[in-house]
Amino acid sequence: MQEDCGLKGRPRRAKRPVPIPSEPVAILRGHIARYGTAPDGRLFRTERGGVLQASAYSRTWKAARCLALTPSQVESESARRPYDLRHAGVSLRLDAGIPATQVAEWAGHSVEVLLKIYAKCVDGHDHVWHGMLDRALGDDAG
Repeated sequence: MQEDCGLKGRPRRAKRPVPIPSEPVAILRGHIARYGTAPDGRLFRTERGGVLQASAYSRTWKAARCLALTPSQVESESARRPYDLRHAGVSLRLDAGIPATQVAEWAGHSVEVLLKIYAKCVDGHDHVWHGMLDRALGDDAG
């Protein structure tokens, strides 16, 4: 899908670096090596190099979900929209222990907005946080 807009609340031509883990980078490089890009550098395009329309993108996304997910996942809200992958990426970075200030910068959020939206996305890690506190307090037995 083609969006002709700048980053929210920033100058029109502003850019923001966002690191990509090595495995998706390898997949993207392989895709580009095999299929190339449109003359203007777009990765996804029609067979004739045109801009994908939202309806075509949505149909493709729906089909890909059916191929990639289990039937119960397809019925769930999991990756319902492509934009959900942004949320998943932010959550993954927080879950990996990357400081909120860095994740916010990469996501283009303030830390306040990041924590408001994603504060509860990191779940089931209490044992990790307790261990970190124990080490910080010098209590390795805890």
